[in-house]
Amino acid sequence: MKVLVADNPSKEGIEILRRKGWKVKEKGKLSPDELKKEIKGIDALIVRSGTKVTKEVIESSDKLKVIGRAGVGVDNINIEEATQKGIMVMNAPTGNTISAAEHTIALMLSLARKIPQAHMFLSQGRWEKKKFLGVETYGKTLGVVGLGKVGTHVAKCALGLGMKVIGYDPFISSEKAERIGVKIVKWEELLKNSDFITLHVPLTSHTKHLIGKKEFSLMKKGVRIINCSRGGVIDEDALYKSIKSGKVSGAALDVFEKEPPGKSPLLSLPEVVVTPHLGASTKEAQYNVSVEIANQIIDALEGGIYRNVINLPHIPKEEWQNMKPYLALCEKIGSLTAQICNGNVSELRVEFLGDMEISDNNILTSGILKGMLETMHPGLVSYVNAKIMAEEGGIRILEHESKKSEYFHSLISVEALGSFGKHSVSGTLIEKEFPRIVKIDGFSVEIPTKGNILIFYNIDKPGLIGKIGEILGNEGINIAQMNYSREEKGKEAITVLTLDILPSQEIKEKLEKIKEVKRVESIVL
Repeated sequence: MKVLVADNPSKEGIEILRRKGWKVKEKGKLSPDELKKEIKGIDALIVRSGTKVTKEVIESSDKLKVIGRAGVGVDNINIEEATQKGIMVMNAPTGNTISAAEHTIALMLSLARKIPQAHMFLSQGRWEKKKFLGVETYGKTLGVVGLGKVGTHVAKCALGLGMKVIGYDPFISSEKAERIGVKIVKWEELLKNSDFITLHVPLTSHTKHLIGKKEFSLMKKGVRIINCSRGGVIDEDALYKSIKSGKVSGAALDVFEKEPPGKSPLLSLPEVVVTPHLGASTKEAQYNVSVEIANQIIDALEGGIYRNVINLPHIPKEEWQNMKPYLALCEKIGSLTAQICNGNVSELRVEFLGDMEISDNNILTSGILKGMLETMHPGLVSYVNAKIMAEEGGIRILEHESKKSEYFHSLISVEALGSFGKHSVSGTLIEKEFPRIVKIDGFSVEIPTKGNILIFYNIDKPGLIGKIGEILGNEGINIAQMNYSREEKGKEAITVLTLDILPSQEIKEKLEKIKEVKRVESIVL
């Protein structure tokens, strides 16, 4: 096997490949044009974040079977093009868990005891002991947002410090969290009751500015914020104003909306502790991800064992073309289900109806789970590990199959149960080509599986559509498509709008104030 290694990962992983007798070429960081020349005859490519694996690079490859990312994020790899060409893309998501968690704890303690500020003053010869009165973490409440591997380890460390730990993660069951000593709470409850809040979520359309002006207003006075996840999950302008007003006592930031942050006003505040994205910058983390990706590539190419594969399940080639549209539909059903569930999923019931001409529906269930879990953990979920991640999160999965379908040639239905009650979504392929969502919570609809969507849970009353249209129209938001479905006249109903752009939080709050509207959900598919 021939392996091309870019971006200088730790040597230990490279040596593992060489000991297998593979030919390894190390080239450092490569531009796309340089990579196009080097990729010929290569079986496996290993990169970190610096080298961009573009569509043109992938098109230039002639033997490439796998692209391995020595780390978590794969946004520097054109996954769609790799999938089209049958190339596996895998990452190493667990190697930097301890490093990121320890950095979070280090920042939290530095923030609580004002260590960087005290160091700076003393190094300038200024002994001002009274200026740096801190707070203890012992007995304080830490709110952990996102209980994946990093968030879970942070929680365990905090418990060891004598802190009370509460958590928010819709894909961790209360029972699973309680086993590690964390109490699962609703989003607003975490904001209101935490003395410290630490974020461990990816940056997606759903988590961008997850904490902003409204969220800061709900927090207790004197709260402290730690972010070692991704820049952009906090509205930095709102954070700056909250610190200046005294609502937030301080923040410890390893990540920023723009990196480097330039002249960000946050850097001028003495209440803010900062580091330049060092969460995974330890010798151990770099060693771990290098070894992890090397072993995964060997297992895949020599043993047919696929771990942390982002894009390709292990499917017989002859079934792939028939399965591909169903798999895409399943991911969208899973994503929509996750986005309408305001709470923790404890059980998922999956039903396959009709004749899909697929020998094994297991991979379709994995597609549903991948779509669900990616709303909180993008880049970490694959068809291969989706069921494992769901089970680790305490989600019970029940599957049912029947060759009969009353109204459609085939129908895929999902019912999620949890702290929110119950939500269900069903989808189908029209003429085996056009994916459609055809039911939401028992209401018949017909909506595409791509776009910006607003779902209104409302009471069936005359004039409602006009009120919604007036608010959106005044804000210049165009409605591309509308579905309206009711159980019976004057009772429960659902309104589904496909929009050119999603409304802001302020506009959404205006819509929620309409008398007939019970709840509004913003969905991105």
